[in-house]
Amino acid sequence: MHENLFSFFLVLVPLLGIAAQWFAWRLQIPSILLLLGFGLCLGLWHSPDQILAELTGGGSEVGPKLLFPLVSLSVAIILFEGGLTLRWNQLGSGAGTVFRLIGIASLITWGLTVLLSYFLLGFSWQLAWLLGAILMVTGPTVVGPLLRQIRPNRRVSNILQWEGILIDPVGAVAAVLVFEVVTHSESLSWLAIARTMLETLGIGVLLGCAAAAVLVFSLRKYWIPDFLHGVFFLVVTLAAFWLSNQWREESGLVTVTILGICLANQNYVSVDHVLEFKEHLRVFLISCLFIVLGSRLQLSALMEIGWWGIPFVLLLIFVVRPLS
Repeated sequence: MHENLFSFFLVLVPLLGIAAQWFAWRLQIPSILLLLGFGLCLGLWHSPDQILAELTGGGSEVGPKLLFPLVSLSVAIILFEGGLTLRWNQLGSGAGTVFRLIGIASLITWGLTVLLSYFLLGFSWQLAWLLGAILMVTGPTVVGPLLRQIRPNRRVSNILQWEGILIDPVGAVAAVLVFEVVTHSESLSWLAIARTMLETLGIGVLLGCAAAAVLVFSLRKYWIPDFLHGVFFLVVTLAAFWLSNQWREESGLVTVTILGICLANQNYVSVDHVLEFKEHLRVFLISCLFIVLGSRLQLSALMEIGWWGIPFVLLLIFVVRPLS
């Protein structure tokens, strides 16, 4: 019985995801709104955590243990595909704007979120700093679908695409550093924090470049047949992501982003056919991700935040983001 329910859930998630994408296209509204709405409705019936707990006979912690690795791998693929679209020659004079959005605007979002978390939600300063680091991220899963809907001019689109992809690994590294500081505040020095950051970025850059070199060399030597290019790139991306995270936690997002950027900006082999395959995969993964994550949201958990959670969210949207 539980197996049938789980298989039905596996079919229902992509079905709802693609249906939300189609309705959003027909109604000319951002798909993320319908994806979250469909996910919330699915969660009222059954959440993936409940189904996995019933299937395995485990407790409530089983769902996150099984789901989070799948979510991480999906985000890695989405970031890699996003990196494949980032070409230096298309950025041009927008490089300074991207730097300010990542280096200055994200700090403004971070700082103001910390203040709101502390004074409105009553969080401790440690938890407020951690929440601010997480919420400063926009990410390609949000920016990409919005750009497809809004269709700004080329310069604005390139700037937002670069920012949306690069801010994801930056935010992940920031969240990990804050978490390390919060949990080891007594024994952690500024030198150790700097070393952790440099190791994370260094491993991500080196492994990303190395993986790109392996892929380019393999294609130039015709070691990989044409029909395996897409899946070979996919496997190498996932392997690089996993290996990078084994060496340093959360460096995998840096690795796959650098991997995509390196492949997009080299002139030795064409990756356009791989990009087309990854674009289709990205739409599928984003559709499933938002349905699954939306279905995990419980109204009881939202109520625990209290009524102050409403002005907190509204201030984030209408004050913090515009200021940044």
